[in-house]
Amino acid sequence: MSDWLWLGFVLLAVQPMIRQRILVAMRARLFSRIEERRGSRLISLVHRQETMSFLGIPVFRYIDVDDSEQILRAIHLTDAEVPIDLILHTPGGLALPSTQIARALSRHTGKVTVFVPHYAMSGGTLIALAADEIVMSEHAVLGPVDPQIGSVPAASILRAIERKPIAEVEDETLILADQGEMALNQLKQTIHDITSDRLAEHVRDALASDLSEGRWTHDYPVTVEQARKLGLTVTTAMPPEVLELMALYPQPIRRQPSVEYSPGRRGARAG
Repeated sequence: MSDWLWLGFVLLAVQPMIRQRILVAMRARLFSRIEERRGSRLISLVHRQETMSFLGIPVFRYIDVDDSEQILRAIHLTDAEVPIDLILHTPGGLALPSTQIARALSRHTGKVTVFVPHYAMSGGTLIALAADEIVMSEHAVLGPVDPQIGSVPAASILRAIERKPIAEVEDETLILADQGEMALNQLKQTIHDITSDRLAEHVRDALASDLSEGRWTHDYPVTVEQARKLGLTVTTAMPPEVLELMALYPQPIRRQPSVEYSPGRRGARAG
C-alpha cells in the first residue's frame, strides 16, 4: 500500500510538468505553422493570472522589463524586411518597457501587425499604436494610456489642483501634479513619435489627447468602432490560428469552471 501511495505522490508531482511541456510543444508547432503561412516573425505577449506553487496565491502578470528584453531581442534577430506579428493579451504594465517595445516596433522596416484576441489595455494599447495594422476580434478592446502617478491618474491630479486656490493645495500634491504633467507630456510625445509615419499631425494630436488626458477611466474599453474613429487602422480579420494559440495559454485550473460550452463551431440548422 505504501508503494502505491508513493507512486501516486510522484505522479501528482510530475503531472503539471508533463502538462506544461505538452503545451509548450503544441505552441511551438502552432507558432511555426503561423510563421510559415504568413512569412513573418511571430511574437506573443500573453499575461495570464498564475498560481504560486502550492500556496494558491494569485499572481497578476503585467508588462515588465523582462518582457521588453525578450521582445527587443526577438526584433533584433529579425531581418528588417521580415514582417512582425505580435499577439497581445495584457492588462498593461510599466511605462518604460511598454515604451521601449512600442518604439522598437515603430522603427521596424517590415510590416508590423498586432493581434488583439481579447484585450490589450494601457501599456498594451501603447504597443498596439506602433503597429501598421491592428487586428482585433469583434468584441476585443483596447484602453486609455493615461499615465498613473502611484495609483492615481495624472490627469486627475492636475484637474484637482486647478479647482482649488493654490494656497490651499499641499506641497506633496503640487509635487505629484508636477510629476503628472511631465508624465503626460512624455506620453504624448511617445504617441507622436511612434505614429509619425502613418498618421497626419492633427490625427496624432487628437489621438494623444483622447487616450492620455483622462477623457475616460483607465479601464475604459475602447472598442473596434471607437478605435477606428480615433484614426487607427483596425480590422476584425482575426486568423483562427491566433485564437487557437490563445487556448494554449490556459488560466490556472479552478475547482469548478465558471464558463462551460461544447467546443467547435455551431452553425444555424438547415431548414
